[in-house]
Amino acid sequence: MQVEKFYYDNRIVKQFAFATILWGVVGMLAGLLIAVQIYLPAANFGLPFTTFGRVRPVHTNAVIFAFVGNGIFMGVYYSLQRLCKARMFSDLLGKIHFWGWQLIIVLAAVTLLSGYTSGKEYAELEWPIDILIALIWIVFGINMFGTIIKRRESHLYVAIWFYIATWITVTMLHVVNSFELPFSMLKSYSFYAGVQDALVQWWYGHNAVAFFLTTPYLGVMYYFLPKASNRPVYSYRLSIIHFWALIFLYIWAGPHHLLYTALPDWAQSLGTVFSIMLIAPSWGGMLNGLFTLRGAWDKVREDPILKFMVVAITCYGMSTFEGPMLSIKSVNAITHFTDWTIAHVHVGALGWNGFLTFSILYWIIPKIYNTPLYSKKLATNHFWIGTIGIILYVIPMYWAGFTQALMWKQFTPEGTLKFQFLETVTHIVPMYITRSIGGVLYLSGVFIMVYNLVKTVKAGSLVADEAAEAPALEAHTEEAHGKMYWHRWIEARPIQMLLFSLVAVAIGGILELVPTFLIKSNIPTIAAVKPYTPLELQGRDIYIREGCYLCHSQMVRPFRDEVARYGEYSKAGEFVYDHPFQWGSKRTGPDLARVGGKYPDSWHYNHMQDPQSMSPGSIMPSYIWLYENKIDTAITPAKIRAMTTLGVPYAKGYDQQANADLMTQAKKIQAGLKAEKLDIPANAEIVALIAYLQRIGTDIKSAPKPTVAALTN
Repeated sequence: MQVEKFYYDNRIVKQFAFATILWGVVGMLAGLLIAVQIYLPAANFGLPFTTFGRVRPVHTNAVIFAFVGNGIFMGVYYSLQRLCKARMFSDLLGKIHFWGWQLIIVLAAVTLLSGYTSGKEYAELEWPIDILIALIWIVFGINMFGTIIKRRESHLYVAIWFYIATWITVTMLHVVNSFELPFSMLKSYSFYAGVQDALVQWWYGHNAVAFFLTTPYLGVMYYFLPKASNRPVYSYRLSIIHFWALIFLYIWAGPHHLLYTALPDWAQSLGTVFSIMLIAPSWGGMLNGLFTLRGAWDKVREDPILKFMVVAITCYGMSTFEGPMLSIKSVNAITHFTDWTIAHVHVGALGWNGFLTFSILYWIIPKIYNTPLYSKKLATNHFWIGTIGIILYVIPMYWAGFTQALMWKQFTPEGTLKFQFLETVTHIVPMYITRSIGGVLYLSGVFIMVYNLVKTVKAGSLVADEAAEAPALEAHTEEAHGKMYWHRWIEARPIQMLLFSLVAVAIGGILELVPTFLIKSNIPTIAAVKPYTPLELQGRDIYIREGCYLCHSQMVRPFRDEVARYGEYSKAGEFVYDHPFQWGSKRTGPDLARVGGKYPDSWHYNHMQDPQSMSPGSIMPSYIWLYENKIDTAITPAKIRAMTTLGVPYAKGYDQQANADLMTQAKKIQAGLKAEKLDIPANAEIVALIAYLQRIGTDIKSAPKPTVAALTN
């Protein structure tokens, strides 16, 4: 048998490793900033680019797609070459992939801070960047599958299964969720509206967590954990069950983000059932990881890399147990819209993704620089500081979330709400402060790691092209290897693995999404609901631009306390003209679904200028630039045409009349404000925002009140 000599490409691994470190620091600094802003409004600095509403999506995108994304590529490019016994398919494609991904990250930061957002969580980037993401993702896919096809190892190891499933599923999710209609060079409206948009978004949002933050990291876990512990994976059979069950079940679970909303009950129930079933494969993967360390616990006590891995896998198990529990309706009624969800997310982000990434960095950097880690003691210190940071972060958030839910739902003996909403905010400020201290500790650990790795790099020299040798891949036939089990058969055929993975993940998406789009009775219309006026549409876009949806929901659930606090519970037909939907996922401020007409225009004017003057103790920042910025009326016709194309029933040719109607409505608001000695130009952005806030929920305010039987206690 002829042995072939070749070289692994460590240069691309180094680039992604360094990018992982850089963007990790940036993303976590942004996270620390918003953690402080949530209790200290002055930390918004009175600038449009530094407010919570604009920095928060920068934080989430930087951590998910920059830090974790580069971490995925680092792990894949290192492990795939060694598992396939082949250099990456194309060095050029690797370079395009690396620099293209970094360009996407920079464009994302610039556009989000500038207010260009689609308003869809984890998918805020606008249409030109969405296209660029798709192109770079395809480049990555070609490079990955090219490497797999030219491999010298017949067997596709379990890590590669997860890489394949990740690529095909993320492709599907990104394409379906990114259907949007551009109306300018940097702005678009979601193709979907209301209930349909909510279902598509959380089908995407939940599975972005599943197939970007979970499955590729399970792949790198299956490679690096055995390498670091020098132990084989505990169970090959369990890895097969783990893989296929996970990718099939995960895709169905998105609707659990929309329990008790206007989403049809059948879709909510489907999300709950499949979420609960997810416990089995998720914990199968966790146990497979932890049992791999059987007989190696003495090494765990000594090795900081294994310490990080053990806590990472444990946090994965905690998150994947808690997620299904939060999908039970009685639990969700307490936790949803509260800080409990923030704690849940960060157990996964800080523990699972963060700690596993740190362990891989500590493993890879010394390997590719052919030198020992500079200091195991510093790495151990990083581990303990980071662990304490996680504890100080998540426990206050669990406490805050439970406190919020209890205070929201509490009534006096006379049957009235016991607490005003603002009281529920000011009461948990100490928890927010403690959370930020935990964030400081976690970030301090990252800086220790940076120092440790810099010293390691300086002590070694990059092995850019690592020499290796292996025999060429022979034809894999049943005759050559005797009886072949079905999974051995598919492991030798990556294209079939790709297709079977696509079928497994597509079934759930199709069966959830198609009925919602094709069965009209699933989303009954309400005759009183009318399209937004041009001024209201402009105001809604300003609301989205400023990230108001990140703190305020627009979804009154059918609970006694919510109906008493906010008014009539929300109906599916209310949102048929909302591109995108605005149901929210967190209530730092009160729900706004029925805010229209609740306060005079002057209240909104003063509240946006100085929130504390109208709501003493408020943690909301001021938006003083809205009083100086002018409404971009040049783009109004394009917005109306886009909405008409999406099915909003504006009259034919209304785009030419829209600005005239806009100014008529704006002047009425201007006159009302002037009567209260508030002088503002009619074309100021604050006028448009007031118009939108005064419109929300007013279409059905005359509808009959719900009966007691219709409410959920």
